[in-house]
Amino acid sequence: MLKKTEKKTEVYALGQHISMSADKARRVIDQIRGRSYEETLMILELMPYRACYPIFKLVYSAAANASYNLASNEANLVISKAEVNKGTTIKKFKPRARGRSYPIKKPTCHITIVMKDISLDDKYLEIDSLKKPRWKNKHTAMAYRDMYSSGGIWDKK
Repeated sequence: MLKKTEKKTEVYALGQHISMSADKARRVIDQIRGRSYEETLMILELMPYRACYPIFKLVYSAAANASYNLASNEANLVISKAEVNKGTTIKKFKPRARGRSYPIKKPTCHITIVMKDISLDDKYLEIDSLKKPRWKNKHTAMAYRDMYSSGGIWDKK
């Protein structure tokens, strides 16, 4: 009996028990889902959220898995699936005044990043949106005003 061998086109990276709320991590994950690897790294470096660093590490790890396991180029990688699941909640008690205690709940989350190599997949032979710039008109020139010789209020003595 012969088995049909399929080429593997997806790799993943899984981060468990990351100490942040799932909603805060989901806010960042929604921005990078479906984008290319290089575009994702630029977005994560420039976003001002604390959730970006662990997600950046996971995306980088998934790309390293793809280059090692699939021998694929980083320019061909696309994030096909990215999800955030709620993890366990770490519970502690903080002592308060008059012998009382106050519960501290620290939420955790599990993040999964799945990357697909589009050069190995038959569906994605050519993606124009990744290779061509979005603007069509090349001949638009921007006019910059010289703010020092504009004849405004700064030229008066």
